Amino acid sequence: MAAKVFESISKNSASYNMDAGHRAVISDRFRGGQDIVVGEGTHFLIPWVQKPIIFDCPSRPRNVPVITGSKDLQNVNITLRILFWPVASQLPRIFTSIGEDCDERGLPSITTEILKSVVVLFDAGELITQRELVSRQVKRAATSGLILDDVSLTHLTFGKEFTEAVEAKQVAQQEAERARFVVEKAEQQKKVAIISAEGYSEAAELIANSLVTARDGLIELCKLETAEVLAYQFLRSQNITHLPAGQSVLLQRPQ
Repeated sequence: MAAKVFESISKNSASYNMDAGHRAVISDRFRGGQDIVVGEGTHFLIPWVQKPIIFDCPSRPRNVPVITGSKDLQNVNITLRILFWPVASQLPRIFTSIGEDCDERGLPSITTEILKSVVVLFDAGELITQRELVSRQVKRAATSGLILDDVSLTHLTFGKEFTEAVEAKQVAQQEAERARFVVEKAEQQKKVAIISAEGYSEAAELIANSLVTARDGLIELCKLETAEVLAYQFLRSQNITHLPAGQSVLLQRPQ
């Protein structure tokens, strides 16, 4: 038995290297996970007794799909894209509470709960128009030793009933706009008819007043104006022959 233990210890190295951007938590067979976070460089440990649990600390992207309900009880299908990394000082707690693969086991559940608690504060319309505000609130609500950065809603869809209701609302708004245009057009036509009638009424009143004032002089003036117009039109016409004054015989035109 002692030979097997010695062989197992000899196979394990007493040192290990930490690359840039990585941190480690020492797991002890007798004392469990230690509260010390090991940084970059070469470090020593007790073979077989101690084991380094290495965490990848640089930021990494991840898409988290969530189906939840909004403030107005609408089903919302949201895909949240985040850049995250673990807090180095919180790695011992993360290791003891979540485990090594925190991005696979802890991040989806934590993000889902945070997103559900934030989305329930907004109705469906606000989720569309205030997506940046929703993302900021999700970012501020991050806990459990994980930093969420560059949080954005990349995909946002609603249930079939809500989509049909939105389409029906848009159709109703278009019909209302069309009816409003028809009403405004009728009002403009009414104003035009009223203005035209008022103009004709004022013109008739002016003519009546002129007849009273000038008596037959206005009529004679209108006759002269009409004769002038007719004479101008006859002068431009090629189908009219002009006779000298006092002559009643049509002159023969040369062939």
